[in-house]
Amino acid sequence: MSDALDKAEAAAREAAADTDVLRIVAAVLATQQAVQQQAAPAPAPCQHDHGRRPGRSAGEWIGLSCAVCIGGVGIAFASIALAIGGMSVAILALVLRSIWRDIQRKGR
Repeated sequence: MSDALDKAEAAAREAAADTDVLRIVAAVLATQQAVQQQAAPAPAPCQHDHGRRPGRSAGEWIGLSCAVCIGGVGIAFASIALAIGGMSVAILALVLRSIWRDIQRKGR
């Protein structure tokens, strides 16, 4: 029986030692978590430029508006030229059709 008692006593000592180790491990883990939570710095605000250009100057805006105006005037003149060309072709077609009819009537 003493053999069983010795085994039980050894098991109790081992369990007590394991319990102490587990307590130490738990304390170390808790300490590490507390240190990590305190040491985590807040992210710093962004200090660099993300490729944004500064606004345009007054000279750039004036130049841009002049270019748009000149482009608009050019488009207007081109539209007028196309309208005149189209009317000329229409008048020419009517005149030629009238001449063709006159020739067809006289030929009979």
